[in-house]
Amino acid sequence: MSEGERNVPGPEASANDKLLFLRENMVHLTNQLSMPIIEVALVISKYIRTVLDSLQKAAIEEGEELPEVLLNPLPSNSPRSETNSGIASFPLEKLIDRVDQDRMDILDTLVRTILNESQLEFVSALQEFRDWEFEIRNQLSDVSSPGGLFSPLSLDDDF
Repeated sequence: MSEGERNVPGPEASANDKLLFLRENMVHLTNQLSMPIIEVALVISKYIRTVLDSLQKAAIEEGEELPEVLLNPLPSNSPRSETNSGIASFPLEKLIDRVDQDRMDILDTLVRTILNESQLEFVSALQEFRDWEFEIRNQLSDVSSPGGLFSPLSLDDDF
């Protein structure tokens, strides 16, 4: 294995190693492909739904309840919310037709592969996806036109 090459952490790796690998690869890919906010949002939304559904089914089977912090998005620190930005008035069906399915499939495959091969715990994965959702929602709050949804997702260096 070359010095710069890293493999997906195995099931025996710590949750932190798995999460770090997931985040690093997602950040790298979204930056490399200059992925628009809308495309990253759609992929993250899919994984939040999928993981949350699995966790809720397991909780019901065990007679438990999931904590609110997992069930709901993190509170936004933006003074404007998505509803105030006018996104609800955008022609979403037309916008969805303009997303690059290939780019989204690449991100989807990356996430799915890391989740499956590392056997990342769903609670940890959901918390990671909620962090991404938080970043996306904050950027969406600044979108004032449909074209803004196709601006590349911008992640801080410390994300």
